[in-house]
Amino acid sequence: MNTPIIQNTRYSATAIALHWLMAAAFIGLFALGVFMSDMPLSPQKLKLYSWHKWAGVTLFSLAWIRLFWRLTHRPPALPETMSRNLRLIAHIGHGMLYFLMFAVPLSGWLMSSAKGFPTVLFGVLPIPDLLQKNKELGDILQTVHGSLNLLFALIVIGHIAAALKHHFINHDDILIRISPHHKKPDPH
Repeated sequence: MNTPIIQNTRYSATAIALHWLMAAAFIGLFALGVFMSDMPLSPQKLKLYSWHKWAGVTLFSLAWIRLFWRLTHRPPALPETMSRNLRLIAHIGHGMLYFLMFAVPLSGWLMSSAKGFPTVLFGVLPIPDLLQKNKELGDILQTVHGSLNLLFALIVIGHIAAALKHHFINHDDILIRISPHHKKPDPH
């Protein structure tokens, strides 16, 4: 009797951990950014900005690890029930998420450099500025950073909505295969 071949439809444990860690961190940093931007200038605001910046640099580094993992570990194929257009939209959406995982922290680092505010990783390790101090450029980069964050938020909302649609309407495994607590089915 032949044993059926079961296609791997789960992401690796590393991919799942990176996905959820970075999702929580980016959402938290977005919320912190919105919260602190409306605060009056104070030692508390400066402390929050410092945390926001070193967390952003940390996520920028994690994005490189995540990209390396993705390039060296093929993700599960999309369900065959998805139309060609939906597959294209999914690939574009994932590409945009990866692009923004780099562009958002990099734009913040560039903005901070141009505004003359150094980034100090974990409050102890100064990170080199990427640009010379330039107020006008800093203001432009502040707008770019804010706009990229809003685009990131919109794409994340679309990503979550698509995953929920697949789970509750299409009843496929798109959401389950990235879930950290789902067990693989027993083939026997």
